[in-house]
Amino acid sequence: MAVADSAGLPVAVCADTATPHEVTLVQQTLSETFVAEFIERLIGDSAYDSDRLDHDLAETGVQIIAPHRCIRKIRIQDGRALRR
Repeated sequence: MAVADSAGLPVAVCADTATPHEVTLVQQTLSETFVAEFIERLIGDSAYDSDRLDHDLAETGVQIIAPHRCIRKIRIQDGRALRR
């Protein structure tokens, strides 16, 4: 898994097997950051729509921006941050 900045330059990289889901690798990847800048927002696809991930990243000060999965009953994002 890799995290890139707005210019497409890599910020963090983590290699693992193909077995774990991406959501479980986010914290591990963010701990492997090799730049001094603090990550403020993380944009992902609908696989990143997880209450646990939202809570864990909010504790570290990172805002997750991801479209809701179709099965989500309580919507916590209205999509404005994703359209910016």
